[in-house]
Amino acid sequence: MEALRRRIETQVMSLTGLALGQLHLESPKGDPGLFGPHSVSWQVHGDFPSMLVGGIGALLLQLLHPLALAGVWDHSNFREDLLGRLRRTSQFISGTTFGSTRDAEWLLDKVRTIHLQVTGTAPDGRPYAASDPDLLTWVHVAEVSSFLAAHRRYRNPSMSRTEQDAYYAEIALIAERLGARDVPRSCQQVEDYLQRMRPQLQCSAHSLEVVGVLLAAPAPSRLAEPVGKLMLKAGIDLLPDWAQAMLGLQQGPLQRRLVRLGLQRTAPLLRWAMRDGSAHRAKRRMGIE
Repeated sequence: MEALRRRIETQVMSLTGLALGQLHLESPKGDPGLFGPHSVSWQVHGDFPSMLVGGIGALLLQLLHPLALAGVWDHSNFREDLLGRLRRTSQFISGTTFGSTRDAEWLLDKVRTIHLQVTGTAPDGRPYAASDPDLLTWVHVAEVSSFLAAHRRYRNPSMSRTEQDAYYAEIALIAERLGARDVPRSCQQVEDYLQRMRPQLQCSAHSLEVVGVLLAAPAPSRLAEPVGKLMLKAGIDLLPDWAQAMLGLQQGPLQRRLVRLGLQRTAPLLRWAMRDGSAHRAKRRMGIE
């Protein structure tokens, strides 16, 4: 069983930002980082299965914003290195959540610098910049609303509205440090924001091509392929109905039930296998694991 656990953990870890080897999550001892072990952000971001599902849902939702999509299309090598993009995104989220203060600040500085280089003109003629405060807010809300939705579906369905609001209030710090403005800080504010944004969203040929790349992405191994497909379907299922319809990814009631049941049975295995993830290392830094 231990050999199986290690094999699963190794494959899972290869998908995360830890594979880049740039963070020092176990030092310095006692440094709580930006949030600390008692934060709701540690709770939500500490569950790998729900975070992976949420990350897939977030990416799909982000593709509906023409300017966010233009930045990815023009400046990302997602077609050739989807895994690399996944690792870099994972590194930023895990490092700013669980990393030491030094690691978190380094990542924030790094991403702000990268954003300054991501500029261009969208197909509709509008200029875009990754450092645009409103665009940063969109990317942030798409991510954190998806993370929280996945956490509530697959990890903590009884999470109170107060805890959910606390999560949004805490994690707004990251978006604001990157330069976002008017960041929603509660469930109601997030719901209102998404409703206001809907008229600006659209599904283009480029959106569908990125979706196609994601759907065709190879698994790291044959062992991981069924789990990868299940995670992908769960990420699609996480999207609001209107977003699924825009992307042409609607799932029937039976398919949704099967996907949710499948992931509810798979997630405990992944949690059992993961003993050296970002959350575990951060807890060791704080002397609580």
